[in-house]
Amino acid sequence: MLSEFNIKEVFTAGMILFAVIDIIGNIPIIIDLRKKVGHIQSEKASIVAGIIMIVFLFLGKEILNLIGIDVNSFAVAGAFILFFLALEMILGISLYKDDAPETASVVPLAFPLIAGAGTMTTLVSLQAEYEAINIIVGIVVNIVIVYLVLKSSAKIERILGSQGINVIRKVFGVILLAIAVKLFATNIQSLFV
Repeated sequence: MLSEFNIKEVFTAGMILFAVIDIIGNIPIIIDLRKKVGHIQSEKASIVAGIIMIVFLFLGKEILNLIGIDVNSFAVAGAFILFFLALEMILGISLYKDDAPETASVVPLAFPLIAGAGTMTTLVSLQAEYEAINIIVGIVVNIVIVYLVLKSSAKIERILGSQGINVIRKVFGVILLAIAVKLFATNIQSLFV
């Protein structure tokens, strides 16, 4: 198992997940939630999101097989989702996200916001290219970052300001767009073989 561990894969998978989860870009939503309902359970939201991601990493392929879809087809579909998420981040438009959740309970925060459809698609897509252990370490690193951001979202907003958050979001949008193109190019060939 240690021979499969690769720090480069951990870094790449972690950066991809960081861009897709977009916790920095979601700070305005998190701050709005905190204002509406008071306290946000950062620990529970982070743990539940991490569990959802790890479970989907291992069971996502079986679920796809059950409904007759191969990983490469799902990865190509995932590339389209990542492409549209990247366009949202770069252009500042909303094509994909639902309205902000009405409560700060764990399920709305952990599932639609942190471990949403884009994250699930990315996890199954990453399986086609990276070892599971490296993806898991990337998930854990991201969950720690998510927890820290949730805990200190108000302070981060004060430090970066809305302009700083917008710049970071656009930079990660461009990275995510490049990842979507690579994911598409890698997996589309196998569909026609």
